[in-house]
Amino acid sequence: MHTKVWKINSTNILDKDIHEAAEMLRAGDVVGFPTETVYGLGADATNETAVRKIFEAKGRPQDNPLIAHVASEEQLTELVTFIPDYVYKLIEAFSPGPLTYILPANEYCAQNVKAGLSTIGVRIPSHPVALALLQTAGKPVAAPSANVSGKPSPTSAKHVYDDLNGRIAGLIDGGQTGVGLESTVIDCTGEIPVILRPGGITKEQLELEAGAVMVDPGLAVSSVDRPKAPGMKYKHYAPEVPLYLFTGSNQALKDLVDKEKQAGNRVGVLVSDQTAEIFTEDTHIHKLGGTIEEIASSLYDGLRFFKQANVDKIICETFTEKGIGQAVMNRLRKAADSEIKK
Repeated sequence: MHTKVWKINSTNILDKDIHEAAEMLRAGDVVGFPTETVYGLGADATNETAVRKIFEAKGRPQDNPLIAHVASEEQLTELVTFIPDYVYKLIEAFSPGPLTYILPANEYCAQNVKAGLSTIGVRIPSHPVALALLQTAGKPVAAPSANVSGKPSPTSAKHVYDDLNGRIAGLIDGGQTGVGLESTVIDCTGEIPVILRPGGITKEQLELEAGAVMVDPGLAVSSVDRPKAPGMKYKHYAPEVPLYLFTGSNQALKDLVDKEKQAGNRVGVLVSDQTAEIFTEDTHIHKLGGTIEEIASSLYDGLRFFKQANVDKIICETFTEKGIGQAVMNRLRKAADSEIKK
């Protein structure tokens, strides 16, 4: 299969290219496209055969539900049977944006979008290219991250092309994504919203609009029998080589890396800009940024940076779990082989 690539500037969206990509979706093909979180791999959410192509291209387990992306609140209401009052408050505050609502589903979308569940995840993305594509397609678009299942999510078109060239019909190159982590997913089927996956909208932000917000205890467990949201059951985001998380002092981290190097191991180190200053020039370092927001935005690029040809293992420092740091650490723990504490 030939993967067609369109380069579209967010400030100069060409109708011709968007219409061509939208026509591919309507014809039952799969198209990669940028959102403000990560790149998505889209198919017509009402077409079961088209949705099946997403699972085939990614190698994704069939019991892992997908998120339906829509262009407006009106489209969102067409996919569900009931919307609690607090969801309308959250939509007003955060949508379009990186927030996915789990709601009781009707039969509008294909069953394989919902993985056999009675609920569906729905999101209104804020990326101008994504919105233009959704508006032109005129259909809800099922779209997980546009990568091979289990690998780090894609934050650039190059990541998507590296993983899926020849396996998908089209790819819209809209440049680097913004947030860099997938959307926050909240279960809105009860009286109190429950965070199933942390992301670009934090618990604190949600509480300001909805009042009480719970965090699903399944976030701390790697296996959930019937996940309501992507990222709850399987190992995700893993780089090519083993990843070890390190919690401890900077000196203890430096000592560990030095010990690995002395043993002849090729070590890649993922750290903040500040922590990078403790290492000597001969250490193979990739800096993630100076703030937790910068670290979130560059995390997946960092996880893809080190290759088997260059290092035997990656050691990554752990970060604050305040704000979006909760989402950063959620992704790192799902990607890691183990955690070292000193």
